[in-house]
Amino acid sequence: MKSISLLGSTGSIGVNVLEVIRHFPDRFRISALAAGENIKLLAEQVLEFQPELLSIGSEENAGKLQKLLPAEYADRIVVGDEGNQLVAAHDTADMTVSAIVGAAGLLPTLAAIEAGKDIGLANKETLVMGGKIVMEAVRRKNVAMLPVDSEHSAIFQALEAGRKKDLQKIILTASGGPFRGKGEKELEVVTLKEALNHPNWEMGRKISIDSATLMNKGLEVIEARWLFDIEAENIEVVVHPQSIIHSLVEFKDGSQIAQLGIPDMRIPIAYALSYPERLELELNSLKLSQCANLEFIEPDHTSFPALKLAFTALEIGGVSPAVLNAANEVAVEAFLQSRISFPEITETVARTMDIVQEGSEDSLEDILRADFLARREAARFIQ
Repeated sequence: MKSISLLGSTGSIGVNVLEVIRHFPDRFRISALAAGENIKLLAEQVLEFQPELLSIGSEENAGKLQKLLPAEYADRIVVGDEGNQLVAAHDTADMTVSAIVGAAGLLPTLAAIEAGKDIGLANKETLVMGGKIVMEAVRRKNVAMLPVDSEHSAIFQALEAGRKKDLQKIILTASGGPFRGKGEKELEVVTLKEALNHPNWEMGRKISIDSATLMNKGLEVIEARWLFDIEAENIEVVVHPQSIIHSLVEFKDGSQIAQLGIPDMRIPIAYALSYPERLELELNSLKLSQCANLEFIEPDHTSFPALKLAFTALEIGGVSPAVLNAANEVAVEAFLQSRISFPEITETVARTMDIVQEGSEDSLEDILRADFLARREAARFIQ
């Protein structure tokens, strides 16, 4: 029986993690849960999975949550960033699944690693912001870092077909989002509703916008650089609208190994939870006879500059990836509030990267300071 601490239990990934655990009660149990503001759903999850510890975003929400739970949970509720770190490092957990959205996932994930927990990583921002520090901690504590994102899970699985030292290139696939093929002028007038309407995946609001700008793929490039210890020049991105091939690796002999499957997050989640075993999921099989027309297209860097910004951040190094991420979070939130247009998301990120540059990737203090400064500058540009 594997005990799981789950960060971000009420988000789209968290809900799917619990769906997998629900179907394998003899294999997994929930040790601790953390969520942000969805009090009602968290209360339902607590009553079903009976965690030993739970965290909620604020003291106010903690009070509201307590009213929905039996009295014995009063001393099991912790709050905010500190609460997330306590959940992440909870004593009885064997694995921590980091599914919090955004920069808020960095410190809890580090806390889990320092506590010796294996990590199921769905929070790409952890490696975008602090990739060097995080992976050094993973090696020092000798824990497993298992990817939950479909693309990184695909790479992880494909790499098992060969030796890491023979790896030549990683090829990340991108759906292209809802605006694939649109030009710059067309993107100036797209609506929030259109941006949230992803053609293949059901995702949260923030990641849906990131997919529409291709920033999500840029963040995945940075994540892959650290997760698989590969330089940026050996990472390629292709747009694959069908989302059937989730990513590929190329070995030095020219062989390319791909992982294929239906677009369902329960597949990579289950593999991370059960690795090296595979669980028998009751999902539809991929029918190759219905996949005759698979497309692979070069990304449009003119209409979708976010991907190039991510490669630029990697090239600059230091705290630039953290700045990219922080500015993007602020800009996406502004777009979700209809305060800026769709193209202004990446314009805000680029302007912020020009301003905030000082700091070392070896210093957690520098990374967190850059995150703070980037948010302030991005908010100033938007204002």
